[in-house]
Amino acid sequence: MSPRAPISSPFLLHNIEFRPEFVDFRKGIRVGNLNDNERITRILKLALESKYCQPFVTERWGRGVYWQWIGCLVKANRTVKPISSNISFGCSKFFIMMDTEEQSFKCGLQVERGFIRAPIGYAKFKLCDDWDWSQLLRALRPKGPMEKELKRLVMREGFLLQAGSWHSTTTHFSKTNFPSMSQLRATLTKAPVTRWAGLMIYFSMNEKEVQSTCGVDLVESMLAIFQELTPAMRLCIQTPL
Repeated sequence: MSPRAPISSPFLLHNIEFRPEFVDFRKGIRVGNLNDNERITRILKLALESKYCQPFVTERWGRGVYWQWIGCLVKANRTVKPISSNISFGCSKFFIMMDTEEQSFKCGLQVERGFIRAPIGYAKFKLCDDWDWSQLLRALRPKGPMEKELKRLVMREGFLLQAGSWHSTTTHFSKTNFPSMSQLRATLTKAPVTRWAGLMIYFSMNEKEVQSTCGVDLVESMLAIFQELTPAMRLCIQTPL
């Protein structure tokens, strides 16, 4: 099972009604038709804001009752961007994701590149200079702080890396093939310019692991994973965390 740590917001300890069955391995993460104390978007946002003492913004991918991906980003990090303060694509995000293809519930940190050459009608998704992507690439240097953090996360804590395009060119790294920073940077920069790309650092749980725990324990695991990833996020964003 994933790392554990106490939930930082006291009211959550006796109010959480989130249940493992809300993570449906065939439909996605249930967010619709729920009370606030059952809805994971609300629970994570309040817990993160309590821990870091600043506002977070929630983003999502999906529709209807079940969503496939939910992200939480530091609001101040978006606001400070001179070009991209009105969008969230350029911001590093804590995320949870139900990957129905891999049958895996993922929880981690995501930094997106967007398009370098955007298709017609998708100009707002084009990479800008003030996106966290640029900060990430600068951080991927040999013997730097990011290498230390990635080694700790992957080699000691069992996290996984997904790098490159979100399509067939995605490369996966684990402790068995942990990359050098030059190799990881090359993988990221070689992603096709007309495809969406990025880096995901995440912990993966299968259906048995998710369903064998209680809701509070599962939420604590998500927050503990975010805590483990905080040093890496700090190396990517432009404001304090």
